[in-house]
Amino acid sequence: MRVILLGTAAGGGFPQWNCACALCVSGAPPRTQDCVAVSADGEGWYLLNVSPDIRAQILATPPLRAGPGPREIPLRGVLLTDAELDHSLGLLLLREAGGLPVWAPDAVLGALSAQFPARSIIDGYGGWDWLPSSDVSIDGLRVSVLPVSDKRPKYARSSTEDGPWVVAYRIEDVETGGVFVYAPCLKSWPDGFDDFTRGAGLVLLDGTFFAPDEMSGATSAEAGAQPAMGHLPITGSLAKLRPGPRWAYTHLNNTNPVVDPASPEHAAVLDGGASLPLDGTEFKL
Repeated sequence: MRVILLGTAAGGGFPQWNCACALCVSGAPPRTQDCVAVSADGEGWYLLNVSPDIRAQILATPPLRAGPGPREIPLRGVLLTDAELDHSLGLLLLREAGGLPVWAPDAVLGALSAQFPARSIIDGYGGWDWLPSSDVSIDGLRVSVLPVSDKRPKYARSSTEDGPWVVAYRIEDVETGGVFVYAPCLKSWPDGFDDFTRGAGLVLLDGTFFAPDEMSGATSAEAGAQPAMGHLPITGSLAKLRPGPRWAYTHLNNTNPVVDPASPEHAAVLDGGASLPLDGTEFKL
């Protein structure tokens, strides 16, 4: 199984266009918004979330580019962890795909129909299938789902849909037994997550914030914003890592000091047994 990190930043990317905080002007390596591509054979690829940066991410990743026929594409489907705009807005940019299956939690499918009508827009281009997230087998990959949060996006706060609103995916290569877990949005370390990650070769975790008071210190935002935003800080997850998987953090916010490779927080993550891979990093499992 091949896993390519197309983007590793939280919403807005890094640096953010509307921010002049110390990190955004530091010259630290840029990151596009969180998105992953996974394949069992290197020919057919599935996207885990679809960021607003998806066009640039595809063009920067040779295995995802069109060909050999003039309209042949290697994309085979999309799995959404949630309904946040930075994870779903890119669907509109895939409208020329000719249709793809999209798996997502029921609440997310509802939000994409009612609150943010991406489904009705894209369906006008034909061929799209909208499927509830479930344990499925697709092109040599066995997918398992774990609900991890009831945090809904801002645009869907009036929704009457029941959760879960956020899930994690465990993806196993049927032939090799390699296992990859993708959990870019964790409100907490949920029940069952240790078992869900057991035997994994790679676990990609929510690294949005390093510490609970981070945003207030970096941008003068209201203190304590992280719990309301639904992201477990790295200081709350790093101690829970155990030997076995390769642990890595993604979905890094522009306020997170770990984006600076010279920061003590970056070093603390490495010392804690995890990595902070950049866009374009590929893993083979």
